[in-house]
Amino acid sequence: MPWYKKYLENIWNVPNVLTMLRLVLIPVYAFLFYRGKMIAAMCVFVGACMTDWLDGYLARKHNQITAFGKLMDPLADKLMVVTVMLTNVIAGRLPWLPLVILVCKELYMIWGGWRLIREKDIVVYASPIGKIAQFTFCIGLALTFLHKYFVSLPIKPDVVIIWIATIMTLIACVHYTVKIFKQLNQLKNPGAN
Repeated sequence: MPWYKKYLENIWNVPNVLTMLRLVLIPVYAFLFYRGKMIAAMCVFVGACMTDWLDGYLARKHNQITAFGKLMDPLADKLMVVTVMLTNVIAGRLPWLPLVILVCKELYMIWGGWRLIREKDIVVYASPIGKIAQFTFCIGLALTFLHKYFVSLPIKPDVVIIWIATIMTLIACVHYTVKIFKQLNQLKNPGAN
């Protein structure tokens, strides 16, 4: 059986549809942002963040956790956050460095996750620190839509929160790497503790 076949089984349930909706909302957000419809773009982003919480809640409550959801849910989150960060960096609301760090970290995790899935059939799930970092990014990015009200402040709260989230995501990346090596070591040495 091809390695990817199980990720295409039982995909039509509410949590997975919400994940797919989140992927569809990414170009919708980008279109609204570049048309200058900031309130609508912010609503799309906040709505996407809410579907992220809702799909996880429904999947656990109704026992609808699937291989597709485990794979695509975090990917949808990453793509949405990177897109919103990129648009706000281009608009001059956020500095480039947090975006560069986030993109490098996400590419590393996608590459590592792809190899583990394809070669070892292992999915490494988000750690609690990773989930907190994601939530913190969502708060910081939602605040960037109010950035014009922070321009006169010596310290911009949206930028500070994005930096906090960036530091947290680096910690999550280290945790992810350690987890990968532990899982690979367990595969090589099944009897080891």
